[in-house]
Amino acid sequence: MPRQDINAALMGTTILLAVGIFVLDFFFPLGVAIGALYAPLVLITLWSSSRRSTQIVTVGATILTVLGLFYPLYGVSDWLAVTNRVLSLITIWVAAILVLLYKRAEEERDVLVRQLQDALANIKTLRGLLPICSSCKKIRDDHGYWNQLETYIGTHTDAEFTHGLCPECIQKLYPDYSESK
Repeated sequence: MPRQDINAALMGTTILLAVGIFVLDFFFPLGVAIGALYAPLVLITLWSSSRRSTQIVTVGATILTVLGLFYPLYGVSDWLAVTNRVLSLITIWVAAILVLLYKRAEEERDVLVRQLQDALANIKTLRGLLPICSSCKKIRDDHGYWNQLETYIGTHTDAEFTHGLCPECIQKLYPDYSESK
């Protein structure tokens, strides 16, 4: 099932559940915090790939919660009803913030995974046994040719070489220039 079909089915289900919760909210007395049932609708948007769906459901749940306060079936709203609505709104928005933070972390994780996969694809390594001459230090390649160590490693890795002389070789090759006479 394509991702768009899943998102459409998820939104349709969420809308139906929201209407059902609103109807329940409309027929229950205002002292009951039915509005808190909108929080699971926000959590359902975890299955959606977009942050926008979470925002839409959160705003919709907020509007329906507030509407339930202004259009009570059982009399005028009192402090208990207002308190329950405020607690329901807090629950809805905390759930929304957590879902949005989770989605952001998931997006960042996906970016890091892609970067890691790219880095792994670009790594060149030498593995196995390398046949090397004991005297001149040339390395035999897979085709049987003997290559300078620098050439072979430069071809098979991303390493680059600079040349210099160690103190022992300076003393052996250029005794007049060595520091220890």
